[in-house]
Amino acid sequence: MPRFLVSRSTLCAALAALALLCACSPRGDGGPDVPSAAASAPADEALARDLDRIERAARAKPTQYEQELRARGATLAAGSAGQLDVISLRGLLAAFARDRALTDQLAQQLRDWPAGELRAAATVAAATVSAEYLRQHGDLREARKLLMAVDAAQLNGAGLVYRWRYFRQLAAISSDAGELDASLTHGHNALRLAEQTGQPWRVALSLVDLAFTTLRADTPARARQIVAQALTEAQKDPDPMTLNQVYTMRGIVHADDSDSSITLQANSDALEQAAAAGADSVRALGLANFADYHLRQGHPARALELAEQALPLARSTRNTSAESVARSNIGLAKIAMGRVAEGRDDVRAAITLDEQQGAMAYASDGWKELAGYLERAGDLAGAVAAYREHRRMVDRVLRDETRKLLLEAQERQDAEQRARDIELLNRDNALKAEQVHQRNLALALWAALGGCVVVSLVLLYQAFRRVRRTNQALAHSNASLKRQSETDPLTGLANRRHFQAAIRSLSSGEGLAASVFLIDVDHFKRINDSFGHAAGDAVLVEMARRLREAVRDDDLIVRWGGEEFLIVARTREGMFAPQLAQRLLDLIGTEPVPYEGRSIHVTASIGFVSLPVAPHGLRLSWERAIDLVDTVMYLAKAHGRNKAYGVERIHAEDAVAAAQLTARLEAAWSEGRVGLMALSGPGAHPAAAPSSGFQNLDDGVRPASA
Repeated sequence: MPRFLVSRSTLCAALAALALLCACSPRGDGGPDVPSAAASAPADEALARDLDRIERAARAKPTQYEQELRARGATLAAGSAGQLDVISLRGLLAAFARDRALTDQLAQQLRDWPAGELRAAATVAAATVSAEYLRQHGDLREARKLLMAVDAAQLNGAGLVYRWRYFRQLAAISSDAGELDASLTHGHNALRLAEQTGQPWRVALSLVDLAFTTLRADTPARARQIVAQALTEAQKDPDPMTLNQVYTMRGIVHADDSDSSITLQANSDALEQAAAAGADSVRALGLANFADYHLRQGHPARALELAEQALPLARSTRNTSAESVARSNIGLAKIAMGRVAEGRDDVRAAITLDEQQGAMAYASDGWKELAGYLERAGDLAGAVAAYREHRRMVDRVLRDETRKLLLEAQERQDAEQRARDIELLNRDNALKAEQVHQRNLALALWAALGGCVVVSLVLLYQAFRRVRRTNQALAHSNASLKRQSETDPLTGLANRRHFQAAIRSLSSGEGLAASVFLIDVDHFKRINDSFGHAAGDAVLVEMARRLREAVRDDDLIVRWGGEEFLIVARTREGMFAPQLAQRLLDLIGTEPVPYEGRSIHVTASIGFVSLPVAPHGLRLSWERAIDLVDTVMYLAKAHGRNKAYGVERIHAEDAVAAAQLTARLEAAWSEGRVGLMALSGPGAHPAAAPSSGFQNLDDGVRPASA
C-alpha cells in the first residue's frame, strides 16, 4: 500500500513527504503583495548561495545540512539578518529530521529574538518551525492552532521567503483538511511570492502544490496543465530534489490515465533524481510507491523486487513511513503470487508499524487492502477478519477525532466566557475610577473657592478617606469576582478555571508530580430520573462534603463536570494513593444520602495514579495524567462500578508511549505492559479480593481478550 493514496488513488502522503513546508494563516489579511519590512536575504552573497542550495536539498540529508549550517552560523554576528536566516533554516531541518529537542531549542531562539526590524520575521519563522515539527508527526490541528497566533502585522513585516514558506504551509494544511477553496487561495498567494523572489525552483514547488489541490478538487485536466508548467520552471534552474518532487507529482496526476507510460516514466525519473541527490530516504519511499504502481498494474513479481529494494534503504535511513509501505507491498505481492500465509504476515507487520507510529488511518487502509487481496486469493475467512479489523480501526479514528473536536469546542467556550468576565470587570473598574476622579475634582474646586487653608485641609482629608474606602471596596469587589469565577456555585468546590491556575504549582517542565483521582458518581442519571434533579443536586453537594472530609486542606478538589470530581494530592509516597482511594469508596458508599425523608444509595467509580509511575519513573503532563485516570476510571465502570482502579506501573519511557498504552489500556494490561490495582467499595463483590480490600490485577483475573 503506498503512503500517498487518497480517495482517487492518488498520492497524498508522498506529496506531504515532498512538500517543503505547510501550515495555516492568521485571521487577518497577510496577502503576498505586502512589501517586506525586514530583509531576509543575508548580506553575504556566499551565505545566500549556501542557504539556497541547502533549502532546495533540505529533505535529502537534513541532519547533515543542519550540522553544516550550525558551523556556518557560529561565524555570524549576533542579531544579524544572516544569523536569523541560518537559525530559521536550521529549525526546519531539525523538524524534517524529527529532532524534537533541537527543534524546540531553535524555535525558542527565534521567539526570543530582540525587538527591531527583524522581530516580525523571527516570529513567523518560529511559528513555521514548530508547526513543521507538529506536521511531521501528523498533528495538523495543533500546527494550525500555533500558526493562528501569528497576526497579520507580523506576517506582513516578514520577508518574501518567510511569507512564501508560511503560505505554502497554509495551503498544504488547508488541502489536507479538505478546505480546497482556501487551499487554492493560499497556494496562489505562495505562487505570487515565489515569482517575486525570481527563483524558478520556488515557483516550481508552488505549482506542484497547486496541482495536487486542483486534482483533489476533481479537475485532473487542469492539474496536468499545472504540472507541465512546474516542469518547465524546474528545468530553468534544475536540481535533483526539485525535479524529484515535480516528477512525483507528474506521476500522481497521470495515475488514472488509460496509457500508463507517463506515470511509469515519471516514477522512474523521480527515483533517478532522488538517487542523484543522495536522498536515500526519499528514494526508499519512491521505490515502495513504485512497487504499488506495479501491483495495481498486475505485476506482482516486479512489485516484490522493487519493495525488497526499498526495505533496507528505509531501515538504514530510519524512514518508518517508507518501511511500512515496503513491508505492506512485499506482503501484497506475495499474496498475489500465491504465497498467502507468508504475505499476510508481512502485511500485518507493516500495519503494526503504522500503529506504533500512531498512523491509525494508514493502518486502517492497510487492513482494507489486505482484505481485498485475501479475497482475490480465495482466503475468505482471512478477508472477513481483515475487513473487521478495518472497520474497528475506522471507528476508533472517528471516535478520537470527535473527542478532539469536543475538547476544542469546550476550550473555545471557556475562552469566550473568560473574555466576557474580564470585559465586565474592566467596565466596572473604569466606572469606579471615573467616580474617584470626579470626587477629586470636586474637592479641588471647593478648596480653591474656600480660600481657607484649614477648610482645604479638612476637605482634602475627607477626600483621602473616601478614595481609600473606594479603593478598598474596589479591591474587595475584584477579590469577590475572582472567587466567584473560580468556584462551582452548587458544591462550593474549585472549578476548572481555578484548576488551570493551581495545577502550575504541581507541574514542572518534566510533568506532574502528584497523586491524581477522578471520581464519577455511578448511575447519576438514574438518580435524577428516579428522585428528581433537586435530589441529584443534593447528592452532588453531599459528595463534595465527603470528598472534603477525605482529603487534607492543601489537596486540590475540583468539580470536573457533571457528576465527575477530580482530586490532585501532593503526597504520592508508598500506599497513600490506594489508601485514599479506599477511603473515598467507603465514605461515598457506606452511608446513603438523605433527601426529603428518603435515602439515596450512592456509589462511585474511581481511577487513580501516583506520578511518577514505576518502573521508569514516568512523569506526564496534567492533561495526559487526566486522560490516563479517565481511562482507568471507565475500566472500573466496565468491571461493575463501585470500584477504584489504579495504575501501579506502566512500561513506557515517555508520554507518547504512555498515550499509546492508554488508548489500548485493557489490552496492555493483559499483555503485562500495564499493572493495575483494583479496590472495591462497600457491598461490592470483586472476583478475586475481599470486600473493601486491595486486589493486584497482575495476579488476578485477566479480561477475556487476554
